[in-house]
Amino acid sequence: MNRLYYGDCLTIMRDEMKPASVDLIYLDPPFNSDRDYNAIYEDETGRPLPDQIEAFCDTWELDAERLRTVKQMPVLMREAGIDDEVAEFWKLWMNALRKTNPKLLAYLTYMAQRLLVMCGLLKPTGSIWLHCDPTASHYVKILMDSIFGHSHFRNEIIWHYTGWNRKLKKHFNRRHDVIFFYAKSKKQKFFSYTESWADKAEYLATRKQKLRQDEDGREYVLSDAGGGSRVKRYIDEAMEYGKPVSDVWIMDKVNNSATEYMGYDTQKPVVLLERIIRATTEKGDIVLDPFCGCASTLEAAHKLERGWIGIDIAIHAVKRVTKARLEDRLRLAAGRDFTIEGVPRNLEGAQDLWQRDKYHFQKWAVETVDGFVTAKRTADGGIDGRIYFPIPDEIVLQSMVLEVKGGKSVTIADLRVLHSVLEREEALMAGLILMHPPGAQKMRNFRQLIADAGYLEVMGTEYERMQILTVPEIFEGKRFITPGVAGRGDPQQVMPYSHAG
Repeated sequence: MNRLYYGDCLTIMRDEMKPASVDLIYLDPPFNSDRDYNAIYEDETGRPLPDQIEAFCDTWELDAERLRTVKQMPVLMREAGIDDEVAEFWKLWMNALRKTNPKLLAYLTYMAQRLLVMCGLLKPTGSIWLHCDPTASHYVKILMDSIFGHSHFRNEIIWHYTGWNRKLKKHFNRRHDVIFFYAKSKKQKFFSYTESWADKAEYLATRKQKLRQDEDGREYVLSDAGGGSRVKRYIDEAMEYGKPVSDVWIMDKVNNSATEYMGYDTQKPVVLLERIIRATTEKGDIVLDPFCGCASTLEAAHKLERGWIGIDIAIHAVKRVTKARLEDRLRLAAGRDFTIEGVPRNLEGAQDLWQRDKYHFQKWAVETVDGFVTAKRTADGGIDGRIYFPIPDEIVLQSMVLEVKGGKSVTIADLRVLHSVLEREEALMAGLILMHPPGAQKMRNFRQLIADAGYLEVMGTEYERMQILTVPEIFEGKRFITPGVAGRGDPQQVMPYSHAG
């Protein structure tokens, strides 16, 4: 059955998927696109969410964890069967980038980890298509050559699109993306196909040659066959055969009036994905998109009768895709046509996620209550996410800061830390998410500190400035009580807060 995963594609591909199980991988990983992705979360007033949110992980910092991965990369490459010479080249290359462009090094390390796993997932007959813009395409090409092999490189596709031509002072208008096409092996599937000519005039316009007729009245043009010789190209045969597809694809972007538009500025048109899928798969083959975003790949695979697997690290995107793309647009049903994996269904599932990946548990908890994970923590921590909401007469969105605790040893000291964060940060409210409900005595102590924090009054309604929500309550459908939440919809649908009063 088709699958839509919530989580980090590295973890899911490594732990949940079998080697040599995928026929085609298409990926469009994010790079320097915060402003594009976060734009889809504008609230009903048209105000974008503040810059500190992490709707999609697209912040590349060379932190301690990524530095460890940089050092481990030669070992990971050798374990994947990559030549020692390539691993040594990586070390030299990474040392240079660490000094000159650490942000790019962080990105390439992130990608290298995942591409190594993707290489193992492809069948011998499979292929991978990586979509990127010119910002990092030349670096990515070297990475792809290292992992998939230079001899398996097939095409650098140029996707050219139109747009508004601005008068620029330092460079020409940028109107293309790059797609790298690699085969897993010489056994790859490839179905060379042609496209229909619009009419005879289009065909002749590409030839720029004189139209002739033979003795039978058949129309033809003379074409260069090499070596100074020329051959007849009959118009009727050319029109029937169609025009061969080159490595420059001219297709417009998805505009905001198109029926398939999902609100992503970087959204790719379904027709683009259909061409890729047709070229390298057959009916019944499996297509994987590890950064599926608005799920254009999944729609194209469904229309062409291929199986599909989509992965996204943001639960906001998973919810949006499930409702708008899979259910409303394609009329698919969860449980019948596809499954949603990686989202805890009960307390035991949440506890299992906590044990396996504490950061991902924290991210799930924040996003499930309609919050957004913060891209950057304060120096002493205390903020795992924020819920945003509008206040009358305020231009910018206001917020509730969130902290998530998955362990059992939560004390009044933890709540005091959150109280101090509320006082220090530019936030009107604070929420604490707990895995386990506090005992009766502990809850009485918590309630006293919550009462001391006071209330926020908005249009005659009072809201506790500090609130507590447990994971079992989240599964019951309960949420923090705030003014109307950006992205949540009708706030009246939210269950009441059980500890209020």
